[in-house]
Amino acid sequence: MPRRSRIQTTILLFVSMDVACLFAWGAASMMLFRFVQGIGTGGEVPVASAYINEYIGSKGRGRFFLLYEVMFLFGLVGAGLIARALIPVYGWQAMFLVGLVPALVLIPLRFFMKESPRWLAAKGRYEEADRIVSALERSATDSGHNLAAPQPIVTATQPSRSDWRELFRGIYRRRTLMIWAMWFCSYVVANGMITWLPTIYRQTFKLPLETSILYGLLTSVAGVIASVACALLIDKVGRKRWYVAAFLLAPVPLAALALLGAETPTQVLILTALAYAIVQTITFSLYLYSAELYPTRLRALGTGLGSAWLRLGSSAGPIIVGWLMASAGIQYVFAAFAAILVVGAVVTAVFGIETKGRILEELSP
Repeated sequence: MPRRSRIQTTILLFVSMDVACLFAWGAASMMLFRFVQGIGTGGEVPVASAYINEYIGSKGRGRFFLLYEVMFLFGLVGAGLIARALIPVYGWQAMFLVGLVPALVLIPLRFFMKESPRWLAAKGRYEEADRIVSALERSATDSGHNLAAPQPIVTATQPSRSDWRELFRGIYRRRTLMIWAMWFCSYVVANGMITWLPTIYRQTFKLPLETSILYGLLTSVAGVIASVACALLIDKVGRKRWYVAAFLLAPVPLAALALLGAETPTQVLILTALAYAIVQTITFSLYLYSAELYPTRLRALGTGLGSAWLRLGSSAGPIIVGWLMASAGIQYVFAAFAAILVVGAVVTAVFGIETKGRILEELSP
């Protein structure tokens, strides 16, 4: 299915389930509608990341894409603030009504979306691809931009087909296993912390509910600030160097908490916010890196399967926290998270490749 059609289909699925949630008649129906809605989200995000990456040039690709990704983080924080304001007054249904607003904005925008020229070229539809690229060039020159001379790129002469088995062949085998490990290790820690921290503040340190929620919100805000910094700097630092450094730096405050015993809520707040902020620069930018690791014929598939490990890691993180809290103690939670991040650092250092400033066809033949 073409990139544009798939994005539109998954958004339609998400929106229709948003409406269905308004009429949920019980917990079971709500869970079903939310499950299907999650399928829409899980199908849209990887394809959208592939689509956007295929439109961006090699220069500044990281900054452009990650500033787009930052909007997702702002949306999460905004949703929390809106929920706090609306739900006590209007009930939980108000959030699903708010969720329809972006859908209404997307309806006119869909008419401005063009198909990915790279996808069209990969399918042998060269005339359509050329028309879209020519229109973009005319728009740029009409706006006063000087375009560099086209550079020849050696690509396949025959239309290509997506075959999932290619993810585990040749150069892509190492990339696939590496990006899966990065998704899993980073999200085990990120989701484990952000999910359980308010509960830890409340149950372990006996803080008031409002204070516990506030501390959790402050941790999320730290992640947003770090993500903006990552977006602005990753094209200068480089992907592999950034990820290895982040995987190695984030365990430091977590190990400190384990050694100190995590005895006070202030101690936990400062050190977990620092660790979470560093890990967040990995989690929110992996859609960029995943899309850069694969050719057009595999980009959406490879990114989608990689992000499936996001779901596994996000599910495993809270389970690990709950089990260690009950069987060992809070300090062992942070020790385990530090160890998981070190594993991510080793895998990235050994198998990662640098992608900054390189065109997609050069990276993935």
